Amino acid sequence: MPKRTLKRQLSLLQTIMLGTAGAIGSGIFILTGHAAAVAGPAAILAILLGGFLSFSIAFNYCELATTYPETGGAMTYVREAWGKGLIAFLVGSMDSISSTFYTALSAVGFSYSASVFIPSLPIVPVAIVVIAVFSTLNILGVTKVGNVQLVMGVVLVVAFAVYIIGGFVSPSGFHPQTLLPNGRFFTSDNPITNIGIMLRTLALIYAAYIGFEVIADDAEEVKNPTKNIPIAIMVSLVLITVIYSLSVTVALGTMPYGELAGSSTALSDSITKFFPGLGVVIIGLAGMVGSLSSVNSSMLSATRETFTLSRDGAWPNFLSRLNRVRVPFMAIIFIGVVSILITSFGLVEFLSYITSAGYLFVLFFSNLAMIQLHRKYPYLHRPFKAPLFPLTPIVASITCVVIICFSEWKALLFTGAVILLFALYYVIRLGVNAWTEERKRSLSPGRYRLLVPYQQNEQMDSVVKLGAILAKTRQDTTMCILQVLPECGSEAEREASSKQVDESNRYILRKYINYAVENNVPLYSKIVRGESLTQGILDVTRLDNNVQLVLFKWPEKPNDMAEFRSTIEAITAAGNVNIGVLYDKSIDKLGNILVPVGGGYHCRLAIHIGDDLVDEENEQVDYLRIVPKSLDGSLYEDQMAYLQEIVMTELNEIPGNVGLHITEADNVADAIVQEAKNYGYDLVIIGSHEGDPADQSLFGELVEKVRLEVPCSTLIVRHHETRAASWLRKQLKSKVTEEGSVA
Repeated sequence: MPKRTLKRQLSLLQTIMLGTAGAIGSGIFILTGHAAAVAGPAAILAILLGGFLSFSIAFNYCELATTYPETGGAMTYVREAWGKGLIAFLVGSMDSISSTFYTALSAVGFSYSASVFIPSLPIVPVAIVVIAVFSTLNILGVTKVGNVQLVMGVVLVVAFAVYIIGGFVSPSGFHPQTLLPNGRFFTSDNPITNIGIMLRTLALIYAAYIGFEVIADDAEEVKNPTKNIPIAIMVSLVLITVIYSLSVTVALGTMPYGELAGSSTALSDSITKFFPGLGVVIIGLAGMVGSLSSVNSSMLSATRETFTLSRDGAWPNFLSRLNRVRVPFMAIIFIGVVSILITSFGLVEFLSYITSAGYLFVLFFSNLAMIQLHRKYPYLHRPFKAPLFPLTPIVASITCVVIICFSEWKALLFTGAVILLFALYYVIRLGVNAWTEERKRSLSPGRYRLLVPYQQNEQMDSVVKLGAILAKTRQDTTMCILQVLPECGSEAEREASSKQVDESNRYILRKYINYAVENNVPLYSKIVRGESLTQGILDVTRLDNNVQLVLFKWPEKPNDMAEFRSTIEAITAAGNVNIGVLYDKSIDKLGNILVPVGGGYHCRLAIHIGDDLVDEENEQVDYLRIVPKSLDGSLYEDQMAYLQEIVMTELNEIPGNVGLHITEADNVADAIVQEAKNYGYDLVIIGSHEGDPADQSLFGELVEKVRLEVPCSTLIVRHHETRAASWLRKQLKSKVTEEGSVA
């Protein structure tokens, strides 16, 4: 079954900077002072050790990400190793939430960096604004994310080059005695104590190395993944290790570690000694840019993980929806909101520990998954093979366990609670799904109604036949043929009318019962009193919320059109029921159906009805999208993906008897008509068109042209909508169109 896919748009340089600049951002600027408080000069050794140990994980990710170059990262590998069970769900969920925490950490880091220039700056409100801005950037497209990351990465590399070179060259910069006042890295003589200090420091800063994980999480959007992913992962990790180790060396060699301990602006504090003035400005701006790059990359990672969880059915389906530029906009909005809530804590060190613990949980299982995948698929093609297998995943797994053991206990407790909550959600979701399915099976038949108003002057056979097929495909649906008779006055009139009602019921049932029997659908006739057919339909639909669709026949006689129009307009204005109108050119069979898809509100109902009809007939429905001529290959691919996205959003899948087609044309109506003529469709289902307000046709000029010129019958549908909702939607659509985002 086809699934939602992202577009490969990220170049090698953009991918490298996603892994490099995203990790450098908050890690080095915020955590240098906190690492100094824990380990003193030995923080440098912890930085180097962290980089060395990260290479074992990086090699594993190079192999896994090139073998499975799709979004999701660790969750994808665990899923392939052990299936879509609890472990895959927990790994994916923790990966998403850890990246979300890191987004919050980085936003807070930006606020601290900016506070160097504006001491009174409110930390949390500024961080929230940053998250909102980057959420918007992500919605606009991954190419923009990559371009912004590339620019910020270049700025960071230049700034760190200035800091490191200036620190080593300046007489007032780095001094070995400042770095090692007692001639040694460790402040304690006890080796056990020193090892504990190293491991605690490693636990604090380790998440700052996992910039390469965003590359694996976003592998589905990387161009030439077999080549570019390993290069990007290894280059980014080398750059991170070099920049981290040299920067911390300069900082602790310029100012005594006791003065930097606990500072969230350690690099800014140290550069004042050897490059005051402009240097402070450069490193301050670099800190801000670095934090922003971390927000950018970690949000990208979190949203893609959330997208994968939703696409696999583990999280709510709406989170996998894509917009026109093929990014998961609902996942981005969700992660943005959650990041803002987390940011309200404003606790930098605590957020770092939580991020580290969550990432380590994810990394541990991804390393185990690599071992399992080698056992499960020994002959699987692996474009990149990790050296010294199985030593690399074993070393990486042990590293994760050791660092977890030395993490801050409160953060571990919090992480454990989050894992438990996700596990409970998983179990509860399974129970709810089972209960829902059982309840559906136990529902009494005839819960829903498909209403066919009896139009006196029309031959209703085709409409009743179509209604019976629809009712059959929709679970627990009965078909009601509604007849409206005038009000009675005297007692004699009421008695005569009673006989008329009985006769009408028998006549209707005799005439149309065969369609119900053929489709095994409950059919009944209902007669109500009212001033008009319109009033009768309105009364029934207001009292019965279970009416899903009112199915009309387009009048054959022009003289009946005025009354028909007033009926449709009144029901549309009421906004409480879906409408279908069949323009009948005979329906002998429904084996081949065409549904034009423009992305409008009413075409969504057409998609569902088309799927219902061919699901029962086991034939073909083609969803057609008309696009302007002269599209290049990339834009054509985007249009096809957008069509797929619309259909998947409505049906949750692309059924096997569905065809997706793109046709290039300058006139939409002409293209639909030509398509219907070329391929001999039995029925065209089209959503009501919303065009020029001056358009006097009932469902729009486009629909009018299609129904008159296609050689087969046409079913026009309109989704129910209140006047207020319709007005608001049209205003928003108009606004977006003016800004050029939507055609």
